[in-house]
Amino acid sequence: MTSGIQKDPVSVKMSLSVMKRYFPGQVLWHYEHGLVLQSIYAAGKKSGRPDFSAWVKSMYDTKINPDGTINSYKPDEFNLDQINPGKHLFDLYKDTGDIKYRNAIETLRGQLRSQPRTQSGGFWHKKIYPWQMWLDGLYMAGPFYARYAAEFGCDADFEDIVHQFELVYSHTHDASSGLLYHAWDESCKQLWADPETGCSPHFWGRALGWFCMAVLDVLDWIPDTEVHYSQRIKLLEIANSLVVPVLSVQDKKTGLWYQILDMPGRVKNYPETSASAMFVYFLYKMVRTGWLREKSGSDKKMLLDAAGKGYEGLCSRISGDAEGSLHLAGICSVAGLGGNPYRDGSYEYYVKEAVVSDDFKGVGPFILASIEAESV
Repeated sequence: MTSGIQKDPVSVKMSLSVMKRYFPGQVLWHYEHGLVLQSIYAAGKKSGRPDFSAWVKSMYDTKINPDGTINSYKPDEFNLDQINPGKHLFDLYKDTGDIKYRNAIETLRGQLRSQPRTQSGGFWHKKIYPWQMWLDGLYMAGPFYARYAAEFGCDADFEDIVHQFELVYSHTHDASSGLLYHAWDESCKQLWADPETGCSPHFWGRALGWFCMAVLDVLDWIPDTEVHYSQRIKLLEIANSLVVPVLSVQDKKTGLWYQILDMPGRVKNYPETSASAMFVYFLYKMVRTGWLREKSGSDKKMLLDAAGKGYEGLCSRISGDAEGSLHLAGICSVAGLGGNPYRDGSYEYYVKEAVVSDDFKGVGPFILASIEAESV
C-alpha cells in the first residue's frame, strides 16, 4: 500500500479515487454504478464529507429528469438489476425534498408490483430469464423494497420481502456445505439447471456475497417491533446459518475467498476480490449490529479475526498511482447464466471470465467493507 493510504481512511481514499476518474454523465443507470455511488455516499456520511454527497447527487441528476423519469431505464424489461441504482433515491429525496426523486422511487416500485413471478411467488430475475431466481437479485431489489416498505409501504410488503429470501434460500441451499448455489430455475428447463433441483452447478463467490449483503441490508429496514418479530427472526436465522459456511471456505493464506468457493485447489481458480469484500462486509456487520447468535457456531472474536484477515488480503490487492489514486485488482468482470451466447454455469465458464481492476462490482463493496473495518 502507498503512504497515501496512511493519511485518510481507506474508504475515503478509494472514494476520492473514483470521484477523480468520473464526471457527471459518465455514470450509468446500472446496478454496479448505483452500488459504487451508494458506497461513496456512505463514506462521505461516515467521514463528514459533504462534497461526497454533492458529487453523488451530480451523477444522479444526469439520469433523473425534472418529472422523475429515469433516462435509459426500461421498465418493460422487468430487470431486477435496474432497481438497485434506486436505493440512493431515498437519501436524495430526504436530503433535498425534491419530488422528482420520489417520483422516480414510485416508478421503480411500480416495476416490482408488476414483476413476473415464479409459481411460488418469487421475482423472476429478468423477463428474459423466465422462472429463474438468482442470488444476485435479492441484493438488487431487496434493500430498495424494504426501505420503500419502511418509509412508504405497508406490512404486507415485509411479508413478501422475507418470502423472497426464504424461497431462494430453501431452493439453493446445499445441506452438506451450507453454501448457496448461484441460481434456481423453477421450471428445471435451463441447460445449466439440475433436472431435479433446478439449481445451477456451482457456488459462485460473488453470488453468495450479494445474498449475504442483501440479508443484512434488508434487516436494516425491517422494524424491530413485536409486529415484525417473526420476519426479523427468519432473516436472522438465514444470516446466522451462513456464517460458518462462509468462514469454512476462506483461504487461510490470503484471507480471501475464491471465485468458485469450494474448489480452492482446482486449476485456474483464484482469490476474487469483489466476493471477498462482500464477505468482509458481512462478517464485520454481523458483529457490529449484534445480529450474530451463539447458535451460528461462531463467536465475535472468530468473526473479527476472519474479517480482519480478509480485509488485509483485500488491501494487498490495492496499488497506488503517481497521482495518489488507489486501484483494486482481482475482480471478476462479469458472470451470469443463460443468455446469448449461452453461459452454462460450468466451472470452466466461471474461471475463464476476464479478471480486471477497478470494476465497480469490486470497488463498491470494498468501500463498504472499509467503512465497516474502520468502525471496529
